Amino acid sequence: MPGEIDLLRELIAIPSVSGEETAIAIFIEETTRRWGLDVIRNAHAVQIEVRGWGAGQTLALASHLDVVPPGAGWTKDPFNPIIEGTRLYGRGSGDAKASVAAMLYAAKDIVDSGGMDTGRLLIILGYGEETKSTTMGEAVAAAGEIDAAVIGEPTGLDFAIAQRGLMMVDLLAQGDQRHAAYASSDDGFTNSVQVLSRDLLQLEGLFASRSHPVLGRATATPTMLEAGISRNITPPVARAVLDVRSTPDWTHEELARELRAALTSDVIVTSRRLVPCETPPGSRLLATATQLRPAATQFGSPTCSDWVFFRGIDAIKCGPGTSRRSHTADECVDIPEVTAARGFYGQLVRAYLSGH
Repeated sequence: MPGEIDLLRELIAIPSVSGEETAIAIFIEETTRRWGLDVIRNAHAVQIEVRGWGAGQTLALASHLDVVPPGAGWTKDPFNPIIEGTRLYGRGSGDAKASVAAMLYAAKDIVDSGGMDTGRLLIILGYGEETKSTTMGEAVAAAGEIDAAVIGEPTGLDFAIAQRGLMMVDLLAQGDQRHAAYASSDDGFTNSVQVLSRDLLQLEGLFASRSHPVLGRATATPTMLEAGISRNITPPVARAVLDVRSTPDWTHEELARELRAALTSDVIVTSRRLVPCETPPGSRLLATATQLRPAATQFGSPTCSDWVFFRGIDAIKCGPGTSRRSHTADECVDIPEVTAARGFYGQLVRAYLSGH
């Protein structure tokens, strides 16, 4: 079995649910140090650095070590990696330990083959990416100047050149509390549930004035509803939670203004930090990646990632696996993709940092 697959199996076998990444971080530190790599482990990340013989640009390969809890519905032990045919099963197999294993072996390959002529490779493996407590922001801030980055997330080794942002919003509809038997009285009575319902029906047509060429329109999707005191009392407040998936066409402030202009309910933004991202026009990183994988497609990713902390620099999202298997029971990754990722990451590092 190739080394990156054996490593991936070892990584899966270390449960690293968000907040419990210490054991896997220590394992990676010890393993890469035995390989002769320059590694640092701290409160923000495990970071591996490979320097070329001469000065040059810095390319980061970034991913995360945490996984979501196993949840229900598994037919296999989520932390006992099992191979069936060409697939490897286990929690985190695709999201995103396949990327981690491939990135680490790419660095090992580079060092084992004599290093690089110029530039600096950084591998940054953060914690807590699956939660609001991701550490990648602190890790990137401490890493020094970064010229380009590949975000290791499951994309089938295709190239995500844009990524939706996420803004969380509470809608609070105000109404009158009274006995339901008197709700039809013609005295200015307002039912908060009806106010909220009318607002929810307005969501489908919002944000139609702008359409991103890769991601399409921004969307606002209700995901939670809350109202009611008792079955015979009209509620004074009805609440909905909106999952707003943004595009680079809009700032989160503009989206909030659009919601407030269109809806009667109070619009309360509870989170706006996950901004949308896109690969810059004329990206040298994307051009180099396309030369190496000409059959790879370019697409817009609906899922968020640590790309937000590399916003403003030349970046793409690319890794083995498919995001449709992320967070599912019996999560798995196709083994040949992991091996292909190892080769691709190594080739990309050399080609980009050499300037060819």
